[in-house]
Order: sequence, then structure tokens, then C-alpha cells
Amino acid sequence: MNVDTLRVSVTDRCNLRCIYCNPLGTHGREDAAGILSFDEICRVVRLCAECGVRRVRLTGGEPLMCEGIADLVRRLAAVPGIEDLALTTNGVFLETMAGGLKEAGLRRVNISLDAADESCYRQMTGFDLFPRVIAGLHRALAVGLAPVRINCVVMRDVNLVQVPVLAEMTLRLPVAVRFIEYCPTTRSTRAASCSVPNREVRERIEARFGMLSSVVLPDAGGPAVYFRIEGAPGAIGFISGRSSAFCHRCHRLRLTSDGRIKPCLHAAQSYDTRSLLRAGADDGTLRDVIARAICEKG
Repeated sequence: MNVDTLRVSVTDRCNLRCIYCNPLGTHGREDAAGILSFDEICRVVRLCAECGVRRVRLTGGEPLMCEGIADLVRRLAAVPGIEDLALTTNGVFLETMAGGLKEAGLRRVNISLDAADESCYRQMTGFDLFPRVIAGLHRALAVGLAPVRINCVVMRDVNLVQVPVLAEMTLRLPVAVRFIEYCPTTRSTRAASCSVPNREVRERIEARFGMLSSVVLPDAGGPAVYFRIEGAPGAIGFISGRSSAFCHRCHRLRLTSDGRIKPCLHAAQSYDTRSLLRAGADDGTLRDVIARAICEKG
């Protein structure tokens, strides 16, 4: 398998309390000393690039809470072999930071947005920050962080009714709105019955806008399958991790904020780079660990 993508969690802190992810409002479980420094992140990314990684996505927690994130973007954009640098954010701080991130070398952005109105947004996240996220979305488009992709986790009896309105955004904006099947985690207080198969989500969209047409998007190497409403400048994507399997197509490694390389987000096995980095391991030793994680995906 050609593993060419690394997702890097730069912090475990988050400023929202999304009901499917952070319902108890924990703002960082790891002691600050346990989080990888920028120097450590850049070293791991450099060695991953030497092992074939070409694309890096920064995540969290909420990565825009990480002080100096634009400097990290600048440093990672300069790593030999890294051809694409992206970021996933909840969008709360994006309006003021989008320009600096673009200038530093960020190419594109994913924005988590699970609702199309302020009331439902508050129910999903615990905060009245919907206008700030929308402003951040428009600012990202204005500065050229393209493509902009919107991620919506769909939960029955919570935001399922928001689906057509979110899909309608693709008729007005050149964005990809992606609907993600809810998968319960150990941190979620919600039951599996909240999950909605994307088959049903698509039916709701087509009942409103007509049949969707399949489309292939550039830079769409992830698990989403894309479609388009007739005449729309944007696209609609479906990420169906609960109702279908796409593990055989996954080409990503994950680096957690505390320095563990994981072949999969849900993998029990992980490789501790933080201990090696802080014990003075040489590049060859670290490169061997990265290669082992890549082989595990095969």
C-alpha cells in the first residue's frame, strides 16, 4: 500500500463540547510536557517524508488553539517532499487566522460544521459561535484556502433535519459539504441508535434537489465519495465508515499529540516516538519505527 498521508494532532485541547466527541468539555487531558514540541513534530514529519509521505493534515483537538500554529505551518511547508499541507478546524478562530495560515503555506482547510442554524449549532457544540464559524468559512474562501470542505457528523433526532440546508450551501458556494456517519466512541455519551446511514442522508438530499450526479474531485484521496446537485458549483460527499468498509483504501498514518504513530485511528497498536525522541534516538531508529507502522497497514 502507498501510504502517503500523515494526520498530525498538534494539541488535545478543544474549545467546543461537541456531543459526539467532547461532551464533558475536557480542554486537554495531556500535561503540556507530554505534547510534542514543534521541533519534534517537524522531525517526525521529515522522516515520514523520507518514507514516502507527501501530504500532511494538521488536526487536534482544535489546532487553531495551538499557539504559533502559523509558524508550524511555515516550517512543515518547507519540509522536502511534502507537497500538500491542510488543516481541519472547527472554524471558530479561522476568520482572523486564515490569511496568516495561507501566507505561511497552508493549502486547504476542512471545517467542522454540524448545523445550518444557531440553535442546532448550540445543541451540537454547547456554544453560540455559529456566526463566527460562518465568517471563518467565507474568509477561508476569500484568501484562497481551496478547496474548502465542510464536515458534518449526522445524528438522528439531533441534526438530521439540517441535512438539506447544509447540502444547499453547495448551490451557493464552491465548497464540498461532507456527511459523516456517526460512530460512537468511548468519549461520547450518545447511543449507537443516533447513527444514520448515509443511504438515508442521500435520500433526503435527493428528495429535495433531485438525483445527484457522481463526480471526481481533485485532491480527493480520502474516504469520501462525491456527488453534485445539478448546476451546483460545490459538491456533496459521503463518508460512510459505519455502513461500509474502506480500510483497504486507507493510505494514512496518524501522529497523536503525545507522539504515538498509529496505523489507524482505532488501532490498538501504536508506536511511541516521543520516548525515542527524548531519549536521543537517531534518525535511523525513528525511520525504522515509521516504516514498521507503514508495513502494518499493508
